[in-house]
Amino acid sequence: MKKPISAPSSVQPAPVANPPVPRPSVIQLAIKEKTALYSAYIPLFTSGGLFVPTPRDYRLGDAVYVLVSLPDDPQRYPVAARVAWITPANAAANRTQGVGILFPNDEKSRALKLKIEDILGSHLVSERSTQTI
Repeated sequence: MKKPISAPSSVQPAPVANPPVPRPSVIQLAIKEKTALYSAYIPLFTSGGLFVPTPRDYRLGDAVYVLVSLPDDPQRYPVAARVAWITPANAAANRTQGVGILFPNDEKSRALKLKIEDILGSHLVSERSTQTI
């Protein structure tokens, strides 16, 4: 019976490098009208979320950094979000290609969600369709 050949003890396997973590993409989302905000807002996400039209391909869970501008508000709101909804190209009902971003569960995002809901007011219970539901 032959003994297995082993590497000399002085030979060490090369360390395996961890693949670099991709940086989140940065998206600027300028919503200029209340109707566009209504269409983009995703009330199903308890921590808040918006639909972002984009031709870029994303996967669920991808990190995205979004700078959100709201109607009649000069401030830009930075959101480190995750992709939680995907509308592919050529989707049914002529829906716009893009992604739904889920706000993180933090104080800044809660404040942004409340600001959006304050702007939308009674439109939140509207039966009009949106980009996602």
